[in-house]
Amino acid sequence: MRPARTPRPRTHVHRGSVEGAALWFDPTLLGEMEARRRVLAGWTPGAGVYALAGGFLLRLPAPRRMDCAGAPGLPFTLEDGVLLSAPLSPSERERLAPTSGTAVLVRAGTAEVHPLESSGRVDVSTWLDVSGWDVVPVEGLGAPPPPVATLVPVTAPTRASFGLGAPAPEAEVMRARMEARPVPQPARAPGLLDRLRAWWRGSGGQASSGSRSSKAVPGKIPRTSPPPPPGPGLLSRLAGWLATSTPLGPLLGRRKAEYVRRLFDLFDEGNLQEALRYAIPLGKGGLSEQARVSLGLPGPREQLAIQPRQGGAVSIFGGGAAVYQALRERYRQAFRKLEREGRIEEAAFVLAELLHEEEEAVSFLERHGRFRLAAELAEGRKLAPGLVVRQWVLAKDVARAVDIARRTGAFADAVPRLERTHPAEARVLRLLWGEVLAQSGDYARAVDVVWPVEDARRLTREWLERGMEAGGVSGARLLARGVLAFPESFDTTRERVLALLDSEEAEGVPARQAFTEALAREVERRKTDVEAGLVLLRPAVRALLRDRAAGHLPMKPRDIENLVRLTGDPVLRADLPPLPPPPERAGFPSDGKPVDHVFDVGEGGPWPIHDAVPLSGGRLLVALGEAGARLVTSEGRCVAHFDVPAFSLVLSVHEDRALALAPRGTLKRISRLDLVRRRAEPWCDTRAEAFAPVYDGNLWFIAVEDTVMAVDALAAEPRALWRVAQVGGRVLAVEVGPSEMSFATLDTEAELKCWTYSLPGPTLRSRQMLPGGKVEEVRHLSLRMDGELAVLAQDGVRWFGPHARPSLLPKPLETALRELVLGGAWLATLKRTPTGEEVCLAERTQGAVRARFLFEGEHPVSVCFLNGELLLFDTAGRLARVELTRGAVRRVVLC
Repeated sequence: MRPARTPRPRTHVHRGSVEGAALWFDPTLLGEMEARRRVLAGWTPGAGVYALAGGFLLRLPAPRRMDCAGAPGLPFTLEDGVLLSAPLSPSERERLAPTSGTAVLVRAGTAEVHPLESSGRVDVSTWLDVSGWDVVPVEGLGAPPPPVATLVPVTAPTRASFGLGAPAPEAEVMRARMEARPVPQPARAPGLLDRLRAWWRGSGGQASSGSRSSKAVPGKIPRTSPPPPPGPGLLSRLAGWLATSTPLGPLLGRRKAEYVRRLFDLFDEGNLQEALRYAIPLGKGGLSEQARVSLGLPGPREQLAIQPRQGGAVSIFGGGAAVYQALRERYRQAFRKLEREGRIEEAAFVLAELLHEEEEAVSFLERHGRFRLAAELAEGRKLAPGLVVRQWVLAKDVARAVDIARRTGAFADAVPRLERTHPAEARVLRLLWGEVLAQSGDYARAVDVVWPVEDARRLTREWLERGMEAGGVSGARLLARGVLAFPESFDTTRERVLALLDSEEAEGVPARQAFTEALAREVERRKTDVEAGLVLLRPAVRALLRDRAAGHLPMKPRDIENLVRLTGDPVLRADLPPLPPPPERAGFPSDGKPVDHVFDVGEGGPWPIHDAVPLSGGRLLVALGEAGARLVTSEGRCVAHFDVPAFSLVLSVHEDRALALAPRGTLKRISRLDLVRRRAEPWCDTRAEAFAPVYDGNLWFIAVEDTVMAVDALAAEPRALWRVAQVGGRVLAVEVGPSEMSFATLDTEAELKCWTYSLPGPTLRSRQMLPGGKVEEVRHLSLRMDGELAVLAQDGVRWFGPHARPSLLPKPLETALRELVLGGAWLATLKRTPTGEEVCLAERTQGAVRARFLFEGEHPVSVCFLNGELLLFDTAGRLARVELTRGAVRRVVLC
C-alpha cells in the first residue's frame, strides 16, 4: 500500500441506495473470522479479493444495487475506473488525482488512494479447510454408453453368392502359389506329439507362460497388430532349389502343364460346372511375372519378384502369353454360354473372379436385374464411390447409398451416373443430397444442388430463408440470389438488403461485399428480367464506396468501376471521382519491435472462459464451463445463452451450429448448439479422447485410444460412417481442413507418427515418423490439418511436416515453454513468468516476434488461431482477440 495524498473529504461514506461495485471488510471491527466469513458469503464467480488497508476488498463481478445501511461491508462505487468508498466533489477528486484501477478509501476522515495490484490479491481458497475431505472418483449410476456404432463395409461376394460351390483343392493350391500365400494344408488326425502338446497346455504350462508374456506395462498401450505372416520354411526353400537347379524342374513343369491342359479340356468339353472349379483367376493386363513364376514353385516364395531363367522349365506355361490369351478366350466363351443359358450369377462370376472385369460384371448384373449383388460387388471390390452409390440406389437400399455418399463425397458423381439411365432415381438422390447439405448448414450448396428440380422450388425457398437467417457472408450471398430467384417476395427481401447496406459497422463489410458481388454475378448471368436486381445493386455499390472511403474495404479501382458500369446508373457514374489505390492495411509495427499488452488480474469478467471461437460479424462464442455457453457481440454483450455445460467448443465451418463438450469422468457430454435459432439440446455421452476443433456440420472426426472415426453429426445417436482402428498407438491430436485430415499417434516405443488423409474419402496419403528419435515426454503438441507438427519434447521443439521450419527460439528458451501453437504463417508461444503467463505472437515467414501479451496472475492462458484471428483467454474471465492482418488488439469483457 502506498498512500498518495491525504485530503479530508466532506462526506465520509455513501448513503442511501447505490450501485455497489465492491465491499470492504475491516477485521479490526468485525474480527478476522467474521470478516472472512462475510467475504466468502459475498463471493461469486468472477469476483476478486484484495488486501487493502489491513482489511479485505471484495470486488464484485458486476455492480449491483445495494442499501448502504444494510450492506455487509463498506460499499464502493465505480466512477471512471476508480473505486470510491465515499462520494467526492470534483475539487476533492482533482486533489487526489486517482488513476484508473485504483481504490479511494475514506477512513478516520482521511482519503487515501490504494493501487489494486496483482500482488495484493488474496486467494480465498486457502481459507477453506478441506483436509478432512477425501476425493472420491465419480462414476455414473447408469450403464456406460455402448461403443459408437459403425457403418459395416460390405465384403466382396463369395463363390456361394454367385451360386457356385467350393473350388477344387488343386485350384486353391494353384491360386495360393500365384498370390504368394502359404499353401493350405489338408486336415489330418492329431499325432502323438500333438496330443502331448495339448495335454501340456491343459495342465497349466501354457497359462503360466502366457501370463509372463502378456503382462501389461503401466502407462503403455499393448500391441494389437497381428504378427507378420510366416515366410517360407526350410522345406519350401529346398523345394524351390530343387525346382530350379535339379532335373526335378522339368517334372514340375510337366505337372503344371497337365493341370492347364486338363482345364482346357474341361472348357472344350462344355463341362462348365467342373471347369469353374479348376479355373485360374487372371489379371486384367496380362500374365504377371509373379503369377507365371509362382505357378512353377512348390511353395511360397521368399520374394515377390523372381526373375526366371530364359527358356527354363520354371516357365510353366511354355507359351506364356499365348496360353494366357487362350485362357482368357475360354473364359469369354464360357461367359457368353452361361449368359445364353440364363445362368446370370455364374456368368458374372467369370467376369468378376476369373477375368477381373469388375465394372463390366457390375453393369452385367444391373442389366439383368441383380441389383443387390451388383451393389455388393461394387462396394466389396472398392470400385468408384459414385458407382457404388448408384448401385445401392438401384438396389432400393437408399439409406446405405446416402451413408456412403456422405462418407466419400460421391453425390456429385452418383447423380449424373443415374440421370443417364434412371432419371426418377436420380431426382430422389439429388433431393436427398440437398437435404444432407441443408441439415449440415450448407444452405448455399443445397440451393444450387436442388435448383434444377423445378417442382422443388418451395423447398429451395425454405433453405434460402434459413441461410439468410444465419447471416454472415454465406447468408449475404443467398440474399442476393433470392432477389432475382423469387421476385414475388421483393418487398420483404428489399427490407433485409437495405438493413444490411445501411449499417456502417466495420464487422459487416465482408457481408456487404459478398452481397454486392453475388448480386452482380446474378445480373450478368441472367441478362434479362434483372430490373429488381439493378434497383438494389445501385445502393449496394454506394455502400461499398462508403466502406472503401472509411478504409474498411481494400477493393481495387478497376473492380469498383466494373460494378458502377454494371448498375447502368449514369448519375452514379458521373459522380464517381477518380479512385486512388487502396491503402495498405495497417499491421504490426514495421520497425520489428514487438508491442506489449498487459492484462491485469482485475480486468477479468464475471465468468471463467474455458474456450472461445470467433464468428463473422465480430461475434464470439464462449464456453463458460458449467455456466453454459454464450453468443456475444464484439463488445461482449450477450446475444444468446445456451444452458448446457461447455468446456470445449467445436464450431461448424458454416457458423450456424456448434458442439459443446463437457468432461464427465472418462466420457464427454456433448450438446448441440443452434446459433441461428438460439437453442441447445443434449446429444450424447461418449468417449472422445481427441477431436477436431471444427467440423463441416456433416462429419466430425474424433479418436478413442488407437481408433479414429468420422462420426455422423446428424444422427440421433453417435455412429461412425468411417473408422480406422489399431493405428499403432494412442491418438494425441486430430485436425481437419476442407480437403485433408491429420492425426498424431504415440506408440509403446515412444515413436511419434503423423498420419495424413485426403478428404472426402478419407484416403491415406502419408504416414511418417517424427525425426530425431524417440519422444520420451510430450509436454505439448500442436498439429495442423496438412500434417505439420510441432512437439515440445524433453530436448526442446521438434518440427515436422510439409511446411515445417526451424524453430525461431534458442534452445534454452524452448525448454522453458509451456505450449507452442501453430497458426499457419503465425505461431504463439506460452511460458510462465514470475508475474504471470506470457504469450508471444511470432510471424514465421520473417522470424520476428510481433506482439507480447502478459496475463498477470496464476491462471493458465489458452490461445486459438481461427478465421484469421488469434484469441487469448483464461479462467479469470479475460479475453482478447487479435486481427492478424491489421495487427489490431481488442479486449472483450463479458457482460
